[in-house]
Amino acid sequence: MRMTRLALHWQILIALLLAALVGWWQGPDGALVPVMDFIGTLFLNALKMLIVPLIVSSIIAGLLGLSDKGALGRLGIKTLGYYVCTSAVAIVTGLLLVNLIAAGEILGLDANTGALVESVKDRDTSDLWGLLLRLVPNNIVAAAADGDMLGLIFFSLLFGGCATLLGGRPGEVQRDFWQGFNEVMMRITHLVMLTAPLGVFALVGEVVATTGWSAIRPLAWFALCVVLALGIHVGISLPLILRLVARVRPWAHFQAMSPAMLTAFSTSSSSATLPVTMDCVQQRAGVSRGTSGFVLPLGATVNMDGTALYECVAAMFIAQAYGLELSFGVQLLVVWMALLTSIGVAGIPSASLVAIAVILGAVGLPLEGLGLLLVTDRVLDMCRTAVNVYSDSCGAVTIARLEGEQTNVALSDR
Repeated sequence: MRMTRLALHWQILIALLLAALVGWWQGPDGALVPVMDFIGTLFLNALKMLIVPLIVSSIIAGLLGLSDKGALGRLGIKTLGYYVCTSAVAIVTGLLLVNLIAAGEILGLDANTGALVESVKDRDTSDLWGLLLRLVPNNIVAAAADGDMLGLIFFSLLFGGCATLLGGRPGEVQRDFWQGFNEVMMRITHLVMLTAPLGVFALVGEVVATTGWSAIRPLAWFALCVVLALGIHVGISLPLILRLVARVRPWAHFQAMSPAMLTAFSTSSSSATLPVTMDCVQQRAGVSRGTSGFVLPLGATVNMDGTALYECVAAMFIAQAYGLELSFGVQLLVVWMALLTSIGVAGIPSASLVAIAVILGAVGLPLEGLGLLLVTDRVLDMCRTAVNVYSDSCGAVTIARLEGEQTNVALSDR
């Protein structure tokens, strides 16, 4: 008799419960704490290993996949403009709420705060000019070795854009190679995530052992902060764009997209939800195949409103947990990094953990803080994926209306 494999999210939930019990039983001086530290570090190293190839292949493959649809034309400019604006709005919403709620301050993690302050005190608005210079690395191999994501993202966009101009056999070779490479990286990421229950057990168990049950309360506030910010983006920001820019009935569009959002919530994967999203946008919202066929695949690659919001809130929460008061310039740096890294996040479960690691490194925060996020990551991953997909659909409808299309949800069609 074949046994049914327990779903990954149930495995992680069981690992969380066991980690809480074992961590509480062990205490800060327990014999298992060093073992959990080793396993947790190994899991973090596996995530860091994926950063460069996953982001580069995701961006280039996404651009090459749109080469036959006029990605650099008028439609492409409008689409990218919409995605950048909505992601920025989502990030700022999250930044305001995390500063208002300040859940991380309740946690109060022990760390070498003096060293952390030294690592971030010089990262202010002047560092943004340095970031602009780093957009064009003088050695792309060195940038990859150093984990300089800004240079890699810029190079990937430049490479992918130029590769779309290739015709004939060279263009086909580039397209096949990068799409295959990206598929391999997604599969490797899936393999790494299969070890997530063990990594969660180790990281969370160590946190509970060293901080006790006091970690539960601020994490609940952290989750509330993320969900509230996502709710504001879905319930206020995006409907305003639909109403004022696209001249669309927000509630009618929300109802039309409900199957896709439920699918996204259950799978935690915008890529897996893409066929459902396209069907809902075309059949239920009434967007043409040409527009939806261009906007939605691009959105599944570069438009991650929920993920960008989550990355910003997570980085600020970890800084607050270590007792660091980040300056306006550093917070602006977090916003900038969240916007850039969300472009390269693959549409698969928990891929944002890779991007958060990039942000933490950019502002000088310890990567060990990722262990805190794993406590609530699965549920919040489901929520932010649904927001990602909904924003993609709003983009498709908005671009269609700006192109003069009549849709099933337009105000004039009531």
